[in-house]
Amino acid sequence: MRITDWPDAERPREKLLAQGPGALSDAELLAIFLRTGIPGRNAVDLARDLLAQHGSLRTLLGLSQREFCRAPGLGLAKYAQLQAVLEMARRHLGESLKRGEVMSRPDEVSRFLQSQLRDHPFEVFACLYLDNRHRVIAFRELFRGTIDQASVHPREVVRAALDCNAAAVILAHNHPSGVAEPSRADEELTRRLKQALALVDIRVLDHLIVGDGPCVSLAERGLV
Repeated sequence: MRITDWPDAERPREKLLAQGPGALSDAELLAIFLRTGIPGRNAVDLARDLLAQHGSLRTLLGLSQREFCRAPGLGLAKYAQLQAVLEMARRHLGESLKRGEVMSRPDEVSRFLQSQLRDHPFEVFACLYLDNRHRVIAFRELFRGTIDQASVHPREVVRAALDCNAAAVILAHNHPSGVAEPSRADEELTRRLKQALALVDIRVLDHLIVGDGPCVSLAERGLV
């Protein structure tokens, strides 16, 4: 059955306008993005098929261009549209950490770092640089690695902090596995970076690890 034959209250677009986006399922949200289906499958059916095939919305949205375009009903135009939507979402979240804003809400920092780091298929180490009033100076990705590790050089972390004239820093990296539990190597890296930055009077406020769930704070665990 075509979606246009459904009652208004069940059509994804009308449902979103009446109840808000939070009332829609993943399949309904995806159907609005897809707009059209394929022969024999309307947009909602196609969305459900894609989610069943890939397991989750996040997995589907994280597909490479080749994998994404291989799916029925998708193609280069949809892939470009999706990347634009994802980038707009990242920039929208990034606006909550504008230069000069005081860092007073840890949940905003966590959401920002998740938007920047969570979906990389490889490890990324980054720093959020702050002034002596904990106002944002800059966010920088410093190192990229493999699926399970990134080589981090303390000298480069210190150099970037000095370039930003930072007084404090929040360290961050992702675990592509989705498990944010810190490893012994993470704890040792935090210790080394804290010591190196202390030599130039720059404080490490936290080291956040990004996975599938909430960020893990090494400061909250007494490891910073």
